[in-house]
Amino acid sequence: MPELPEVETVRRGLERFAVGRRVEHVEVGRERVVRRTSRAALVDGLTGTTVLAAERRGKYIRCPLDSGDELMVHLRMSGQLLVARPGSTRPPHTHVVAHLSARPPGAAVHGVLGDGPVELWFVDPRTFGEMVVFDPDHVAVEVPELARLGIDPVADPFTRRELRELVRPRSRQLKALLLDQHLIAGIGNIYADEILHAARLRPDRTSDTLNPPAEARLHTAIVEVLAAAIDAGGSSLRDAQYVDLFGGAGSYQDAHRVYGRTGERCTTCGVGWVRRIVIAQRSTHYCPRCQR
Repeated sequence: MPELPEVETVRRGLERFAVGRRVEHVEVGRERVVRRTSRAALVDGLTGTTVLAAERRGKYIRCPLDSGDELMVHLRMSGQLLVARPGSTRPPHTHVVAHLSARPPGAAVHGVLGDGPVELWFVDPRTFGEMVVFDPDHVAVEVPELARLGIDPVADPFTRRELRELVRPRSRQLKALLLDQHLIAGIGNIYADEILHAARLRPDRTSDTLNPPAEARLHTAIVEVLAAAIDAGGSSLRDAQYVDLFGGAGSYQDAHRVYGRTGERCTTCGVGWVRRIVIAQRSTHYCPRCQR
């Protein structure tokens, strides 16, 4: 599943290529993608509106529209947002196509697509992802999981004090705590493992045992690992399902220290061997020498 760095990469693409354009019309194929409402609700909610911004909360993309509503997109396991010239050959499992207008006069022009009309495709082989247009004044009812998200360590101010207030009152295994979207929004299995390795903390250590130096290392690791992954365009794994808005792969997988490296020698210490355990029903990778 795309995590915060991958979704942030897609969001930045939307910010460059979709914001300021008008949605001329919308095609919806597989209704499972709009299961929260209906095909008609997505078509009617988007058609004729202008995309005002591209925002992100955790793993959710939010696009405010000039109608006062917002478009929410969640990629989940295999979803992709792709932009292309009108009439381009669509990949299999293209379930939603939004036809976007040319940019208004005076708008900035980005990349090879220029300022002409474009198509925005939502592609999802497994159809776990979704798109919905909702009223942000009723988000707690229409998209309740958005209202329950915790702090976003990239989009929100995220200080060491905020992290301390999350970890000290709880006795949770660190891996499980990082995966809890109600506490910290956006971190998934890949980056939880990489963050804990960078912080030199065992994934099964409980949060209430952290002293101030350990808290500082964890905070630094969260900020630095996520920033580095965003700079690299995210991680594209062997399934090749995550790509950016133009179908390009990320490169942060080349920097993974422990994730997916079970049985390999740790590239950080050069001595330990990466182990795999299960925490919160998720495969968890760590180096027992680095993370004592």
